[in-house]
Amino acid sequence: MELSISTPALLFSTVSLLMIAFTNRFMSMASLIRDLHLKFQKNPEDAIFKQIENLRLRMKLIQSMQIIAIFSLLFSVICMFLLFMNEEMIARWFFGIGLIGMSLALSLSAWEITISTKALEVELSDMEDIIAKRK
Repeated sequence: MELSISTPALLFSTVSLLMIAFTNRFMSMASLIRDLHLKFQKNPEDAIFKQIENLRLRMKLIQSMQIIAIFSLLFSVICMFLLFMNEEMIARWFFGIGLIGMSLALSLSAWEITISTKALEVELSDMEDIIAKRK
């Protein structure tokens, strides 16, 4: 397989879209944490403490996803430079590492989504319990 300079360039759009998605998650989490902080100051409940633990793990995952995606993009840039310098064999390694990084970032993203979904299920079950008590 021949590796052309346009091949690693394909990662630019992919990683850029991932970075936008990861940043959007980060911003929504930051807003949620700020709201939770206000609620906790008014009424420090155990339920809020459980949410804090969940949010802390999710923030670490999002940070890791962003850092790995940035390194994936950096490896793609280095790959393109190496191709420009006619160092195809070394460029293949950098491209491969970039692909692995992108795959890892996507895997962490799936894990973070799973954690987020579980947290929402807890919220829904709390509301369902309240509705069941009213009947």
